[in-house]
Amino acid sequence: MAPRRPHGTQRGVWTSLLLMWITCAPTASTSLLAEQPRSSDRGGSATGPRRLAEGQATLARAKRGWVWNQMFVLEEFSGPDPILVGRLHTDLDVGNKNLKYVLAGEGAGTIFAINDKTGDIHAMKRLDREEKAEYTLTAQVINRDTNEPLEPPSEFIIKVQDINDNAPEFTSGPYHATVPEMSQVGTSVTRVTATDADDPVYGNSAKLVYSILEGQPYFSIDPNTAVIKIALQGMDREMRQEYLVVIQAKDMGGHMGGLSGTTTVTVTLSDVNDNPPKFSKSLYEFTIPEDLGIGQPGGKVKANDRDVGENARSMYSIIGGDDKDVFEITTDPQTQEGILRLKKPLDFETKKSYTLRVEATNVNFDPQFSGSGPFKDTATVKITVEDSDEPPVFTQPSYLVEVHENTGVNTVIEQVAAHDPDVSGSLVRYFIDRHTDLERQFNINVEDGKITLAKPLDRETDMWHNITVMATEVRNHSQISRAIVAIKVLDINDNAPEFATEYETFLCENGKPGQVIQTVSAVDKDDPKNGHFFIYSLVPEMSNNPNFTIKDNKGEEEATLSAQGGRKTNDLLPAQLRVSRSCELIKKHQTEKWGKDCGISVAADVTPAVTELHIPKEEQMNNGQISKKPSCDSTQGDSSCRHRVTDGAKFVC
Repeated sequence: MAPRRPHGTQRGVWTSLLLMWITCAPTASTSLLAEQPRSSDRGGSATGPRRLAEGQATLARAKRGWVWNQMFVLEEFSGPDPILVGRLHTDLDVGNKNLKYVLAGEGAGTIFAINDKTGDIHAMKRLDREEKAEYTLTAQVINRDTNEPLEPPSEFIIKVQDINDNAPEFTSGPYHATVPEMSQVGTSVTRVTATDADDPVYGNSAKLVYSILEGQPYFSIDPNTAVIKIALQGMDREMRQEYLVVIQAKDMGGHMGGLSGTTTVTVTLSDVNDNPPKFSKSLYEFTIPEDLGIGQPGGKVKANDRDVGENARSMYSIIGGDDKDVFEITTDPQTQEGILRLKKPLDFETKKSYTLRVEATNVNFDPQFSGSGPFKDTATVKITVEDSDEPPVFTQPSYLVEVHENTGVNTVIEQVAAHDPDVSGSLVRYFIDRHTDLERQFNINVEDGKITLAKPLDRETDMWHNITVMATEVRNHSQISRAIVAIKVLDINDNAPEFATEYETFLCENGKPGQVIQTVSAVDKDDPKNGHFFIYSLVPEMSNNPNFTIKDNKGEEEATLSAQGGRKTNDLLPAQLRVSRSCELIKKHQTEKWGKDCGISVAADVTPAVTELHIPKEEQMNNGQISKKPSCDSTQGDSSCRHRVTDGAKFVC
């Protein structure tokens, strides 16, 4: 089968395109050839040229043969008649009416139809290369009567030829990009991408060129890579933050007649720290009361920064002025305001105004903009102190008073003083906070602040009294001040000495004269500066007591009582002592038999108070044994029996 084609039946434009539909390549000899429509005969034939009934030229087999195994059909053809794709022809077709051309494969009978007599193949529908680019079919010649194949089937391909019927598309648009303000010319912003559904291999239908329709002179775009760049120096976010750029992609290499598509790119300039803080005014004036609390805000200043976020953060400081240590300034992290706070108390009567020099400095400094000048600003703050009604002020915050405990009632022991610090100067009245003087031990004169005794003092009961004195203004009772008055009660010798404990003394009947039988001690509630000094002695009526003698340990805290002689009776042996410190009871001489009990009376030194010490009566001791006490043996001598009595003194036999 040899290819054939119609001659002069197509329009000029189609004729020129059809010249490209057939591809030649060397092949072996074949029996079935396909013919595509062409504008003129091509090649020679061993049998010479043939003519068709329609006046078309027939291409016979050449020595090299025809490559007929692919055909082309133009996409999107929408003429009134089916478009002729090509013609099949066999060498057997020499006018034999029994030949029949058969077509099978993709689209056979639906998209493509063949004239079974002539072998003409027509496209019956409008084709779209973007839907399907090629079709694989099989051609065969059979006997029309018997349907027997006259030649083996041959497979060929019909390719849909592309035309520029698709415009470029930006599938990811619209785009958003961010670039720092003040970026250098040529700084990359972003890249866009367009796609074209046309054949990228055939022609320039899919060759795209990019350009900017809107956005100049601020931005440029590379026509091939579609990279958008900064085109203008010094783009300032504070002047304009956002730009809308329109990008076009055009196929056919950008030439006339090409199709195009557009997208938008929203470019936002991000902030850099290129602006210093700036105070809204050079002078700030505030009036604050003198009773403003420590740490309380007294005023606010604000340095505005055209930058945003971290680049707009400022730090405030006091760099000059009079008494700048009285105030401090901190930054409010939310509002970026400078808050003036009080560090020390104000006193209108001492200083009525302050002038400060305040500075605002950027926290985050960008060195690349250092040439733009210092990133800080200063302002003056004038503060006027407003007089407040202050409470009275005591001449001293606390008072220490020493008073003897025998001071008489109504005696003035101290005088406190307070004054109104205000310019108007109100009179002051004084009171005692009775919560600190529940016993009402003291009184105060409301007019002059003199403190007097209301009740007698007793150092042995309360050595200290701490009272609070209040001073208030006559014209404003809510203005109150307080001062502590600490009263120390001084001691006088108003208490008689007392024995430290009750003594219970036991002794052996065979004790030797001069032996210490008891050490006694006394205490005194008074508190002399140099310590107590006691004198111990037997009371006058017992000074001739033949049984005991007392030794005063001068300068010591104790005295010793010694046995002097013995008695054979079991009666009480009285011994009264006059006390100053302590004493020892000493046995004077050996007796045949001791009485069981000794009684000792004790008298004070200079006071009429008298305390007695009694030695209770015991059962008669046998062989030196004392009831309820450790035993002592008279045959063992003085050291045979020792015992500690109730007050800690030693009892010795």
